[in-house]
Amino acid sequence: MTFRSLIVGGALALALALPAQAQTLLTGADTDEILNAARGYGSARFVEEDGDPPQITGKIEGVTYQVYFQNCSDNSNCEDINFYLGLADTKLSLEKINEWNYGKRFGRAYIDQDGDACVEMDLDLVNGVTPDYMDGQFGLWSQVMSEFLDFVRD
Repeated sequence: MTFRSLIVGGALALALALPAQAQTLLTGADTDEILNAARGYGSARFVEEDGDPPQITGKIEGVTYQVYFQNCSDNSNCEDINFYLGLADTKLSLEKINEWNYGKRFGRAYIDQDGDACVEMDLDLVNGVTPDYMDGQFGLWSQVMSEFLDFVRD
């Protein structure tokens, strides 16, 4: 391989890598962009309580869920988000919850302190994610919700 081939190959590799590096990354401080991603799957709004980190309440196919911003500095610049769906008055046995957790990779289910079925999913934002990845996570959350609802109805 000639020196010129190495230079051309290196320049091409650098040119292909630059657009990926130049893409904006979203962190837990980018609450408006995260809200916009949520709105791509249904209605969504901020629910703000004094002294608490941001929270999104949304609906996907008529089902209400929350996104909690967690591990925050001064209730902003949060390190991760937690997608949450709690089904009030939906009682499942521990065996049924374990069946979900055994068979699914995304979304963990549990029985809350009131005996209601819940499912959650976390997203680490410490190093940032691309807008496309954020959109994909809301798509995954939509799928987890749909599958969990089907699961509890069986």
